[in-house]
Amino acid sequence: MADHDHIIVGSGINALVAAAMLSATGKRVLVLERGDRFGGCMRTDEITLPGFHHDVMAATFVLFLTSPAHAALGEDLARHGLEFCHTPHPTAVLRPDGSSLVLTTDRETNVKAFNAVASGDGDRHAADVGAIEADAPFLFGLLGGELWSFQTAKLLAGQAWKRGVRGLAAWIGEALRPMRAWLEAGYQSELVRALYAPWVLHTGLTTEASYGGQMGKVIAFALEAAGAPVVKGGAGQAAAAFKSLIESNGGELRLNCDVDQILVENGRATGVRLADGTTISADNVICSVAPGQLYSRLLRDQLSALPGSTEQDLNTFRYGRGNFQLHYAIDGPIRWKSDGLEDVALIHLADGVDSVSKSSNEAKRGMLPETPTICVGQPHRLDPTRCPEGKSILWLQIPDAPRAVKGDAAGKIATSGGWDEATREAFADRIEEILASHITGFRKAILARKAYSPTDLETMNINLVGGDPYGGACALDQFFIWRPFAVSVNNSTAISNLHHIGASTHPGPGLGGGSGFLLAKRLGA
Repeated sequence: MADHDHIIVGSGINALVAAAMLSATGKRVLVLERGDRFGGCMRTDEITLPGFHHDVMAATFVLFLTSPAHAALGEDLARHGLEFCHTPHPTAVLRPDGSSLVLTTDRETNVKAFNAVASGDGDRHAADVGAIEADAPFLFGLLGGELWSFQTAKLLAGQAWKRGVRGLAAWIGEALRPMRAWLEAGYQSELVRALYAPWVLHTGLTTEASYGGQMGKVIAFALEAAGAPVVKGGAGQAAAAFKSLIESNGGELRLNCDVDQILVENGRATGVRLADGTTISADNVICSVAPGQLYSRLLRDQLSALPGSTEQDLNTFRYGRGNFQLHYAIDGPIRWKSDGLEDVALIHLADGVDSVSKSSNEAKRGMLPETPTICVGQPHRLDPTRCPEGKSILWLQIPDAPRAVKGDAAGKIATSGGWDEATREAFADRIEEILASHITGFRKAILARKAYSPTDLETMNINLVGGDPYGGACALDQFFIWRPFAVSVNNSTAISNLHHIGASTHPGPGLGGGSGFLLAKRLGA
């Protein structure tokens, strides 16, 4: 008899969702984490000053709150301490000229605000999010369901019957339109376009990438419906709630357990060997890791015995742009020069479609963007426990940083080919200069700052290859049924009882926990 029914390697959101669901059925579940804490990108630390609690990586939980995983586990997690904090103003854009536009969680308010800046734009917004709402069972079945399944085939057949084959083909063609095409054809106001354009970067795409427009509509719908919630006490508290739930179900979690290899006998996974030589057996091994970690490291002795395309697939798998994080401890409130931004969860500093396109293109070519697209979070406005009374914190994410630095698009920052400390701090200075131009007395109010380059993020989490938080480029050829490889089928591998989940697998990145949920259901949860 094996030591465990399921060994789960890694402890990100997908791993924890799978562990919680499987342990709830009475299965003997063991989660092995190589680091010193659980949660993957759900990590909260006092990185600037004591009493200032920063979400070092992931911060916003709209994808989890609207997911099947939360529907299955939400009540249990709440009993174990998971609590969300909300604002009716999930996002806004702030342009260089100081003009801004806020999206609220009330559709009527949004329609009026959009129509005020350009006649008809509010009506178009209502039509776009209304279409997503109407198509929700079909659309979310494709985006989050098990693609190689009877259920998905039934979904497609039902739509073909409802729309006709040509109608379904037309719907798919429309869904494949890029973000730029959707915004420029649908909205007259540069301000409305600027509100939505930066969100495409949070899907791992660019303004010119296929299906970016559909993802933009999905994001608009999700933000309006559920906001941009944060976890009370920080994202790390979500991991703590999962740990408590899993343990209450009889599951086990271990830190500082570096899995070195997956044990395979007769084409079947039988357990794992840790770096210290310890072997642990299991009926199923579930790996929430990047493809390189799975095949080049954990299966290194088996790689030559795997199907002939595996090595080629691994070599051609592409990672996306890096992520840059910048955090501030602030004395006093954030005094935005533009009105109405005080309680907005996430504010993008961007000029519009062209600026987002330019910065992401520069990052893709290995250049430090001249004017990066900046996402500013104000978690203390939703959750006052994040910092001392009368203080503030800012969470900045730059989703278009180069994985490897080849140069500076502005020609002002000397680069040495990598993310050394000097390059990181110089780029942080560039970001700070943009931020300071929008906040009264910002530099005088700074108590401390902490920057993380893509290299720093990978050092903290080896699955963030080159600082890519999306588990690999999300281009169409590496998504849906082709994620991570063209031969991939759901979460299976060529080795029996070895399963692959995480951001690198369908349904992709984010805090939805989708691949963990789908696998757990398939394994009987």
